Amino acid sequence: MIHPSYVELMKVVNNNVEIGEEPVVNSRYSIVIAAAKRARQIIDGAEPLIARPKCNKSLSIAVEELYTGAVRIVSDDEDLDEGEEA
Repeated sequence: MIHPSYVELMKVVNNNVEIGEEPVVNSRYSIVIAAAKRARQIIDGAEPLIARPKCNKSLSIAVEELYTGAVRIVSDDEDLDEGEEA
């Protein structure tokens, strides 16, 4: 059993979404892709954003970061908007 479950992760990621807005994550696929991308960053040398990860495996660290809110999932539109501001 995976902990936290996909459902729990989706609730945490979509926690700050206002009523009527589109959720950040609509499917398990989106959670899996986000965790895989973050795990790849950790494998490539990025430091974990949590002080004491429960496990030393990159995917477990990535899932824990998502669950604790240390990593935020942004849509492609938000990513472009932030890039234009910089």
